[in-house]
Amino acid sequence: MEMDEDLTRKRKESHNGSSTYSMAGQTKDKRNVKATVLQRDVGLFSATCLIVGSMIGSGIFISPSSVLLYTGAVGPCLIIWAACGVLATLGALCYAELGTMITKSGGEYSYFLEAFGSIIAYLYAWTIVIVLKPSSLAIITLSFAKYASTPFYPGCTPPLVVTKCLAAAAIVLIVGVNCFSVKLANYVQNIFTAAKLFIIAVIMCGGIVMLAQGKTENFSNAFDSPSLSAGAIGLACYNGMWAYDGWNQLNFITEELKNPYRNLPLAILIAIPLVSVCYVMVNVAYFTVMTMTEVLVSPAVAVTFGDRVLHPVSWIVPLFVVFSTFGAANGSCFTAGRLAYVSGREGHMLKILSYISPKRYTPSPALMLNGFLALCYIMPADINTLINYFSFAQWMFYGLAALALIVMRFTRKELHRPVKVPIVIPALMVLVSCYLVVAPIIYEPALEYLYCTIFILSGLIFYYFFIYRKVKWALRLMRPITMHLQLLMEVVPPEKTE
Repeated sequence: MEMDEDLTRKRKESHNGSSTYSMAGQTKDKRNVKATVLQRDVGLFSATCLIVGSMIGSGIFISPSSVLLYTGAVGPCLIIWAACGVLATLGALCYAELGTMITKSGGEYSYFLEAFGSIIAYLYAWTIVIVLKPSSLAIITLSFAKYASTPFYPGCTPPLVVTKCLAAAAIVLIVGVNCFSVKLANYVQNIFTAAKLFIIAVIMCGGIVMLAQGKTENFSNAFDSPSLSAGAIGLACYNGMWAYDGWNQLNFITEELKNPYRNLPLAILIAIPLVSVCYVMVNVAYFTVMTMTEVLVSPAVAVTFGDRVLHPVSWIVPLFVVFSTFGAANGSCFTAGRLAYVSGREGHMLKILSYISPKRYTPSPALMLNGFLALCYIMPADINTLINYFSFAQWMFYGLAALALIVMRFTRKELHRPVKVPIVIPALMVLVSCYLVVAPIIYEPALEYLYCTIFILSGLIFYYFFIYRKVKWALRLMRPITMHLQLLMEVVPPEKTE
């Protein structure tokens, strides 16, 4: 009997031990299972590369002459470039406070929702998701296609059909990469940002060598120019600030940042001064070997600089311009998908846009929408002119974001603010934004500005019927469409996490 009791006791202990081990294994497995939400995969280095890569496109290499055109001299031109860098840094500091105070993705959309309510937030999402983000991707990829195809057509312009097909292929490739993996999209961004910083360093070093050799003729009378009017200074700043556009890109992916309270403001403070120094020094390098007139008439300033300074290996300049545009396009696509995702999650866009891949943790439907609209925008003969008129709307939203910061200082005092800037900085950004919205309309008026305003306000029609009234026929129509798209793309609604 005692032997039976001992045997029974040993069996129970063995059974309990295996059960305990099994439960521990299950607990471990559960810990390894990720929630179906966008993951925090973006570190400080990738965050910095995203800002730098989004800000530096092809403009500084191809046509940095717009600031020079309005200032009329080398000295004021360089001062405007530096001043725009300071303004961009001040604006980015406002976004650092907003991003660490409201740690939601979507950039200005999330801040407008908290400060002003759903109407302003919806109009922002309507304008950015439908027009500005996809058209920006289309324009950047068209630039990429133009410079990638030029070597194959020496002495002539590449056929339009070739350029458009190559741009379409680039869009499909970029959207595919972003849908496949966040980490892969980050690697692509980091590599191409390093490439553009490399070619900028080459140009800067070339300029320093030229200065050391005494090439300072173009700086001898740097400030000999006609008296500058307030309008000319305003238009020079307007064009200069567009070269710095992109300081807010990191705020679109706040939910995917590792330690956003530290990494978001730190990435901003690293990236924007770095870009500012690059812009000023690259312009100095150009002026060491090119006169003011040559800079104004050159179709590609960096290529001309390369031909004169880097002659045996001057081919690297157009090659790296191609890399730069591809990296900028990847950054644009990466952030655009997050805005559509967040606005869909809040009910301001189609519900399917808020769904994510349970395997790859990417907002595939939102990314595909951005790619589809970009493909539509490359079809017309020329969209650059019309899209340029929409640019004033972007500065209106920048001003509203700074105003939102001021408003929430009084209406949302309870919110934790790891970064808190002096209130004079957002106030200054509101004034600067108002001027940059009004300046082009006053000094270069065009009927297209009215068309753009009408388009933005037309979003109110959709808001009233589909968001405010929630018409039943639309809900009945979208339910089966959403279900079939969900099955086709293998996506699910994001889980709610605390």
